[in-house]
Amino acid sequence: MRKLAFAMNMSLDGCIAAPGADLGWSVPSEELFQRWSDRVAATGLALYGRKLEETMSSHWPSADQQPGATPAAIEFAGRWREMPKAVFSSTTGTVGGNTRVVTGEAVSEVTRLKAGDGGPMDIGGATLAAVAVRAGLIDEYVIVTHPVLVGGGTPFFPALDTWVHLSLVETRRFPGGVVLSRYETIR
Repeated sequence: MRKLAFAMNMSLDGCIAAPGADLGWSVPSEELFQRWSDRVAATGLALYGRKLEETMSSHWPSADQQPGATPAAIEFAGRWREMPKAVFSSTTGTVGGNTRVVTGEAVSEVTRLKAGDGGPMDIGGATLAAVAVRAGLIDEYVIVTHPVLVGGGTPFFPALDTWVHLSLVETRRFPGGVVLSRYETIR
């Protein structure tokens, strides 16, 4: 069975995006960017919602060809292009590169993918991840908390009908007071 992780940046007040889908508060340090790059390299399949796919695919397919691209950005762009991706959307018709579109019901498709063979999976995008969280499909939460209060926006966690018990398995501090906390779901 494949492991499914929900890994994203979060403001101290619990948002993955500020009002207006503003992500300007979550610019990573070089060290944190390398951690994200290493995570992408180790991901067997990334599950994206439509908005996250649009955000990522608007930049990373050619980011390594941009003037002034840093070695870290060049490395990340290559890793991102190589990483298999599934975009859950009923409106996205075509995608490029190593990506396929999933139009079916998310819970059954994620359950099917988890039961298959392959490397670990990451899920991202607030709407898609919320469905997986509520269905109890997340095995690991990787929360990178930035020391900023954004006052609202897109929450990291959805409202839940039942508690989810977690075990802290890793913490790490990054420059600027950013803290990574990794939790495994207790089943």
